[in-house]
Amino acid sequence: MEDLKLDNLLQVETKYEPPARIKENAALPNYEEIYPYSVSQPEEFWGKVAAELEWFSPWEKVLEWEYPKHRWFSEGKCNITYNALDRHLNTWRKNKAAFIFLGEDGSEQTLTYAQLYDRVCRFANGLKALGLQKGDRVIIYMPLTLEGVISMLACARLGAIHSVVYAGLGFGALRERINDSQAKLVITADIGYRRGKEVDLKSIVDQALEGVSCVEKVIFWQRKTEKVPLKDNEVDFLTLFNHKPDCPAEVMEAEDPLFILYTSGTTGKPKGVLHVHGGYMVGTYYHARTFMDLKDDDIFWCTSDIGWIVGHSYIVYAPLVAGITTVFREGALDYPSPATPWEIVEKYRVSVIFTAPTAIRLLMKYGDTYPKEYNMTSLRLITCAGEPLNPEAWRWAYEVLLSSQGGYIVDNWWQTELGGPTLGTLPAMAAKPGKVGVPLPGVVADVVDSAGNPQPPNKGGLLVLKNPFPHMLRTVFGDDERYSKTWTTIPGYYLTGDVAVKDEEGYFTVLGRADDVLNIAGHRIGTAEVESALVSHPAVAEAAAIGKPDPVKGEVLKAFVILKLGYEGTEELKKELVNHVRNELGPIVIISELDFVPKLPKTRSGKIMRRLLKAQELGQDPGDLTTLEE
Repeated sequence: MEDLKLDNLLQVETKYEPPARIKENAALPNYEEIYPYSVSQPEEFWGKVAAELEWFSPWEKVLEWEYPKHRWFSEGKCNITYNALDRHLNTWRKNKAAFIFLGEDGSEQTLTYAQLYDRVCRFANGLKALGLQKGDRVIIYMPLTLEGVISMLACARLGAIHSVVYAGLGFGALRERINDSQAKLVITADIGYRRGKEVDLKSIVDQALEGVSCVEKVIFWQRKTEKVPLKDNEVDFLTLFNHKPDCPAEVMEAEDPLFILYTSGTTGKPKGVLHVHGGYMVGTYYHARTFMDLKDDDIFWCTSDIGWIVGHSYIVYAPLVAGITTVFREGALDYPSPATPWEIVEKYRVSVIFTAPTAIRLLMKYGDTYPKEYNMTSLRLITCAGEPLNPEAWRWAYEVLLSSQGGYIVDNWWQTELGGPTLGTLPAMAAKPGKVGVPLPGVVADVVDSAGNPQPPNKGGLLVLKNPFPHMLRTVFGDDERYSKTWTTIPGYYLTGDVAVKDEEGYFTVLGRADDVLNIAGHRIGTAEVESALVSHPAVAEAAAIGKPDPVKGEVLKAFVILKLGYEGTEELKKELVNHVRNELGPIVIISELDFVPKLPKTRSGKIMRRLLKAQELGQDPGDLTTLEE
């Protein structure tokens, strides 16, 4: 691994102090006191957080750390859905809205905690009647709807392991995840909605299941008024709600698996990140209360999707455990109008938003007029994650959306593997736009070179973590060695795969991926997956993919293609290849540029040098070329 020379990417910074309204009411006003305690006494620190929740039986030891394996709350018994649902039923929150779901067409549906409990229990009993047991895997390929969320919670209630696949990935990616998880059930719908159009899901599932032997039943939600006959292995989704309205939560060990969430890796084989009931519940709840600063009277809107880790942690689990009302919406943020988000803020008095920098940049594109037409006084905090938040987007959100009512915007960084915010600017802290912030309580982070030597301030390197925390992954499903490598590549450190730099005050700037995973509008897409999809076309001999900076999406995809003999690089073939990749991997994977080339730069061992392609494309110094094949 080459050392990284990133010093020249730093710019002069501006520092913003938090507004008095935010600082005075912040759940965590004293980072300077809490942080040293949290990392010097992690067992005591996390034990106190865990004690705020309900356990069927207490843990004996908070942390068992046998490098590279960590276990939290050993012998403790719990179920995350008990804390998300049951524990609120004997309180005033019973009749509080748990979710306000908004359709793209303007429809809305609210479920209280009591109503959500009823739905989840009925559906869980329906799953149980189909033979679903603790430890079984369930693939959920659903649009962002209450039905998708209920499916997740019902699986967790039974101790089954859900694996949500973003309803936008193609049949090849879906099939790979079904096979890797050896799923017993698939839960899906006929369609989703986006930009006023129906998005077909069922045909993708049908194609994905061709040749698959592990799936016993497909639970099929028909949203369209015109119903189709069910196949022999299909069950009507809605009939599962006909079961009894009480289903006791399965008693789980704290370390029992909760879900598998697949994320792209550089090898092309998706990585099944495994999270567990106990630690994930404790860690994500803590950050909902402190980093998100969520309070009992907040209306929280998370703009992510249940197909991603942010949707798991901050649409579904943590807000429910914290007893918060969460708004979520199917469809595009700026449809039917660029004013849509601000209409939602005004109508529902949204106070905290969790979104991605790409969403801020999208809305920024439409100018200041739309938000200024609406009453935004309820909005006090925006939290951002998914990719680096550029200073221009930070300032626009702060100045246009927040400053007039004393609101604030805070950045944070984490990954599917880490479960919840890891680096960030807490609401009571000063912000440095362009810099994500500091290690959050319980986290020890550093920037090192490829040998593990800590880098001085303002010198770029690899972003690493020194210690485990409760909401980190436990392993890669079915591939423990792949998990271990994240801790053993640089001994003593968890290698995040990102590149960063730290300033004199300990604020980190995350510069992007050190490997070949692209970050397009906050979605991690493996270059190997894109290249494999291209090469599966009969005209393509070889292909390479890179990301190029884009002011809205963060990165866009460019492909370089070597054609087989007998094929000509026409504009028609370009369009055909772009559509082919979309069909294979899903509509989020859009090739923005495609060049036909006679050859690709490779190392002597035959690996494509994407770094060189990217440097040539951006007019940058390609760096060390000693391994380039002549």
